[in-house]
Amino acid sequence: MQKSVRLKSFELIAQDIKSVDVSLLHALSTGVGWPHRLKDWEFLRRAGRGIVAVDGIGRVFGSAMWFPHGDDFATIGLVITSPRTQSEGNGRWLMQQVFEQCGDRNLALNSTDAAYKLYLALGFTKEATVYQYQGEVPPALPALPALNGELSALSIDKIEEITALDTCAFGTNRARLLALLAEGAAICVLRRGGGIVGYSMCREFGRGHVVGPIVASNDHDAMHLAAVHLEDLAGQFARVDTREKGPFANFLQQSRLAISETVTTMSKGRPFLNRKANEPAVFGLAGHALS
Repeated sequence: MQKSVRLKSFELIAQDIKSVDVSLLHALSTGVGWPHRLKDWEFLRRAGRGIVAVDGIGRVFGSAMWFPHGDDFATIGLVITSPRTQSEGNGRWLMQQVFEQCGDRNLALNSTDAAYKLYLALGFTKEATVYQYQGEVPPALPALPALNGELSALSIDKIEEITALDTCAFGTNRARLLALLAEGAAICVLRRGGGIVGYSMCREFGRGHVVGPIVASNDHDAMHLAAVHLEDLAGQFARVDTREKGPFANFLQQSRLAISETVTTMSKGRPFLNRKANEPAVFGLAGHALS
């Protein structure tokens, strides 16, 4: 695979994303209006792998990351090209580097509108729309349906208790990612009938906090698992990414979280989304890159 590419008057070289100063990555995402903080980039580099496109004096013109879950699946994210190179083939070249590193893995990503045609051309198939809800959480949340079960906090040393549930909902074991997320998250579980039937996490990200992942078997459970965190964020900025359109989405809107953006879930290889009726599902994403 070509490890360098010439774009107009300068040449870019592929370099491991962990080898560059994180402030350069922060500047790259800020330049395209993405909310990632330095801490967010540091976490993502711990969680995944990737490359950056740099010129001869070390300036970063693009990035692309992938997050392996086992040996046969990965999510792709943080595919960013600087405004100067967005129409010159830099994004396609970055994706080619990612494909080489991922090998034969099945892949999934969440595409912005700007990148959608590129991913179609690279063999990705549309599966669903992700709605990004965000805003300042009000002092009081809307009324909730009756709680079926018991909500309680989960400590990080017991994170393995939600692995099987998450694997059923997500479709692939992502225990390593859950453990990393848990390091800086508040975790809530819903217990019913002697077992855990849902969970949610809340952590700092971007402009405030992100509530996700949220895994539940129905909208009512998901609403309670989101509300337990939103209640603690009154007056603060919060974000929830979801593919839902029903009661759970209505609850977010009634909580004064408005849709600020949509992205498109796409897959290459086997289909990514595997939702089944009355079984655990992902109501809230861990993040666009992590899915």
